[in-house]
Amino acid sequence: MTLRIFNTQSGAKEEFQPIEPGKVRLYVCGITAYDYCHIGHARANVVFDVLFRYLKALGYEVTYVRNYTDIDDKIINRANELKVGSRELAERFMAAFAEDMARLGCETPSVEPKATENISHIIAIIRTLIGKGMAYEAGGDVYFSIRDFPGYLKLSKRNLDEMLSGARIAPGEQKRDPMDFALWKAAKPGEPSWESPWGPGRPGWHIECSAMSMRYLGPSIDIHGGGKDLVFPHHENEIAQSEGATGQPFARYWVHNGFVNINQEKMSKSLGNFFTVREVLEKYDPEVLRFFILSAHYRSPIDFSDKNLEDARHGLSRIYEALLGLGEVLDSGAAKPAPEAGFSAEDEEIWQPAERLRENFAAAMDDDFNTAQALGQIFEAVRAVNRVLAERRFEANGAWLRRLAAVRDRFRGCGEVLGLFQAEPASWLERIKDAGLGESGLSKEAIEALIVERQEARKAKNFARADAIRDELAAKGVILLDSPQGTTWKTK
Repeated sequence: MTLRIFNTQSGAKEEFQPIEPGKVRLYVCGITAYDYCHIGHARANVVFDVLFRYLKALGYEVTYVRNYTDIDDKIINRANELKVGSRELAERFMAAFAEDMARLGCETPSVEPKATENISHIIAIIRTLIGKGMAYEAGGDVYFSIRDFPGYLKLSKRNLDEMLSGARIAPGEQKRDPMDFALWKAAKPGEPSWESPWGPGRPGWHIECSAMSMRYLGPSIDIHGGGKDLVFPHHENEIAQSEGATGQPFARYWVHNGFVNINQEKMSKSLGNFFTVREVLEKYDPEVLRFFILSAHYRSPIDFSDKNLEDARHGLSRIYEALLGLGEVLDSGAAKPAPEAGFSAEDEEIWQPAERLRENFAAAMDDDFNTAQALGQIFEAVRAVNRVLAERRFEANGAWLRRLAAVRDRFRGCGEVLGLFQAEPASWLERIKDAGLGESGLSKEAIEALIVERQEARKAKNFARADAIRDELAAKGVILLDSPQGTTWKTK
């Protein structure tokens, strides 16, 4: 199957064909560094990290550029509130963002440029736009003239006349048209500024991304990504100023991830339902948050709640438990030597989801990076593995061991693309158990002591007491798992 990507501009899935065969130019809008990143940032960056990983897995040479906006009104205002310099503030939150993304398992992009390191490139584009009559200077500010770019609003499909009817020019602005947007802002007293042909000032938000994209990827790129909230005005304005300056198409494919809702309401600081990544990771393992994000298609809204995070923890644990079972059979001598034999029709039916995991996973990812469907294929394979392990089929037919070894490699390969289940299963599951103990009110030592007591009760055929211990633990969220190798436990 050929990779197909939903293009916001066309409103349809399109076959992916890069500008240069074998190479992909990918640009994703990064953060404005004035605060800790929130779970909306986490979703966007995990989504595009997986896109980056999958394109590389397909054999493409990918140049991934994700910028930092390190000068902006929000940064200046926050720095004034905290009585620190804007550069110091931006550096602090850029470092915090990098730490958060590393904890979430995101790979570092190829280039991470900063707006303040690209001022000369920004000025050069603005001069080109003025020279072409698409921008104008007014009192030290420079504005882009939307009326002089015929393709304006081709990404968002909005109606310009309807937008103009409600648009106003703010006090202090000297625009010709209410919808014109700032490319350069004249310096105000006490603000950071750079010299320019129009006097000291700083760049507007939109022009930064055009300059950094063109500097590192050229005038035309393959994929431009970001959150759905950036379609208008940010990405619309990027198209206008970039194509206005170069006369070439700016991006072939526009990819936007959906919103994060909190308990079915849109996340918003004003509603008090705003969570930073750091707050979430105080309670949940980073890989659980990543799994939760990937459990929905990237274009769909996703509902953040404790219940959905708990479901994600349970789902990810199921995969790690299957990997642990595979490891016990393949690596620790649990499998006894057995003669090799053929496979029955029932065997083949059981094993088909695991046998075809790689192909089914690729088909899901080729369909617009459908991670939800890809995880569904992984769970189908988990069910097959669990049945083979539970029924100890490898003890009667040694050929099963080769099949089990092969599917473990498939799990790892799929997980590498998703950035999931790469940890050592036993240690990961132990960490998750520890994280869930706070809700049970029990210590690990108390649980282990009850397991020993239950084993002694079963030996003494005191099944009522054994069942009572199991039920007591279950009521506190601790589930016992019996197997031929003994009894282990996990939290709900």
